[in-house]
Amino acid sequence: MEFEWDEGKRESNWQKHGVDFEDITPIFETDPVQWIDNRKNYGEERVNVLGEVEGDIFFVTYTKRNTKYRLISARRANSRERRKYYQSLLGRMETDEGQN
Repeated sequence: MEFEWDEGKRESNWQKHGVDFEDITPIFETDPVQWIDNRKNYGEERVNVLGEVEGDIFFVTYTKRNTKYRLISARRANSRERRKYYQSLLGRMETDEGQN
């Protein structure tokens, strides 16, 4: 996977959320929860991600540009988002168990 981002956005994300885009890319090496952000028309398809990096749960937004993942935002997940992440994992486990 290849990643890209706007350096100004990376810096503002660090200032606002304390999360560096470079440090968050391992989220895609796991099996994160992903869904299309259709709250409004951004002029491009944006995808929200909940996943784990170094034992913490993060919320990331990206768009796909050609073959690269362009990171837009990254922050620690709030309590509601963490619940959603764990519920999704539980649902996956139950589905896997039903297939055995």
